[in-house]
Parts: sequence; C-alpha cells; structure tokens
Amino acid sequence: MLTTAWVEGLSLGDAVSADPLEGGYASKTFRVRTTLGRSVVVKTQDDLPPDLYALEAEGLDALRVAGGFAVPEVLRVAPTFIVLSDLGTAEASPTYWEDAGRALALQHRQTADQFGYHHDNYLGILPQRNPWTSDGHAFFAEHRLLRYLEVPNCHNQLPEVDRRRLERVAGRLADLVPAQPPSLLHGDLWHGNLLPGPSGNPGMIDPAVHYGWPEADLATLLIYGHLAEEFFTAYEEFHPLEPGWRDRLPLLHLRELLSITAHTPDVTDTVEEIHTILERFD
Repeated sequence: MLTTAWVEGLSLGDAVSADPLEGGYASKTFRVRTTLGRSVVVKTQDDLPPDLYALEAEGLDALRVAGGFAVPEVLRVAPTFIVLSDLGTAEASPTYWEDAGRALALQHRQTADQFGYHHDNYLGILPQRNPWTSDGHAFFAEHRLLRYLEVPNCHNQLPEVDRRRLERVAGRLADLVPAQPPSLLHGDLWHGNLLPGPSGNPGMIDPAVHYGWPEADLATLLIYGHLAEEFFTAYEEFHPLEPGWRDRLPLLHLRELLSITAHTPDVTDTVEEIHTILERFD
C-alpha cells in the first residue's frame, strides 16, 4: 500500500516501499522508504474520527519534555493519515530502562492546576473526556471508569453485579488512592508505546495525553510489561511515589481494561479480569 500524498512535497524523495509495522488498535502502520534513502512512519485508516490524527500530533508535541523521551516529529497530518519521523530500529542502550524511568519521572513532574486537558482527545477510537476538574478522585471515577458503562460493548459484556461493583469502587476512590498531583501523562503507556530512539535512548509514541495521576501511567506500563527494576529505582529517585503504589496498580488499570471491553465485542478474559479486580477492591 503506497500513497503519494504521504510524502509528496516533504523533500524526502518518492515513496518506494511500505513495510507493515505492528501498531495500535485504530491504524494500519507502515515504515515508508523513499528514493533518497529516507524513511518515515505512516499511520493510516479511512474510517476514523476526522480529528483523531490532528489530536495525536498535538499530544506528541506536548510530550516533548527537556531531558525526557525521544518523540517522533510530526511531518504531515490529514484526516486519514499522519506522517511521523522514524525513530528507527536501534537496539536499546545498556541504560535504557534506567533512562526510561528517569524520563517518565521528568515528564510526571510537569503539572497543571487541575486534572484533565485543554480539550478532549481519543483513547483508541473512543473519545477520552478531559474536562478540567479540581478533584482527581472525581475525575478518575467519572471520566476514566464510569464513562465506559454507557458504551454498548462494555455495558453489555459486564454483568450487572460488576457494573454495580464498579460504581461502588468509583465512589470509594478517595479511600483507596492517595491524593496525587495532576501530572502530564502519556495516557496509554503500555510497553508497545515505548521503544528505543535513534541512539538507543527511550522513545515514546501513540499518546492519549492529559493531566492525571502518575500512578495511572505506571499501572498500564507495569501490568502489560515486564520492566527492569532499574526503571522504578530511577523513577522514584526523581519522582517518589506514595507507599503501597504497586498494590494499587490493578485498580488504576481498570481504565485500560474497560477501554478494551468498550472497543471489542467479545473479550471474555478481559471481563473476567475486571471481575477479579472489582471483587478485590469492592
């Protein structure tokens, strides 16, 4: 699949190949090579909200923190595709996980006065609601947990007993999660969205940016990936966490599991995982 509009006018040469890459839920992703020996990454899909890629581009720009992650440059944005600089295929550096922990800590030290963001954006292809909210517990309860109950896939797959449990747990967040500052979050930080940059340094892609609880980023990252302990040692050196944070990660990971259930009509294993977490914290 090659489209001339992807690279036309970018002074990169003509596209000569498009190799598929593993990507996220919404897009087909390609590494496109050109006649000038350059390469870019293109994410494309026809049937998406028309502002999804523009908001992704804005989120990538927001993550450019001094001393933080390598973030791809946005070269072109259209309703059906986005063209990004290619972070490449370098091997991770020997200090990759230590550097990644430090980079995420520096990112989380970027704070706002309230939880939310300047505008809504997307997690997958569903809107991520980001109204400015002074109470972090209310923000997470309403806009990161309960909002998925209105999505048919999620409502229909969760049994009523678990929908009621979710409402109870959401109402008890102040007893379960200590207060945290509204920090700049990637928002969808599973291990597939971390990768080595051009020199093997940590890079970051595919954000769902907002200001939220730092532990929410760590929840998705830790549960979906087996991270070196050096990552957490480096992170806590620059951004200490409240005691018991590891025990709370499954609770904060509910947001990701609910999103998966809302996007997908038949995810029995995910529904069972939600059930187990809700039983634990109810």
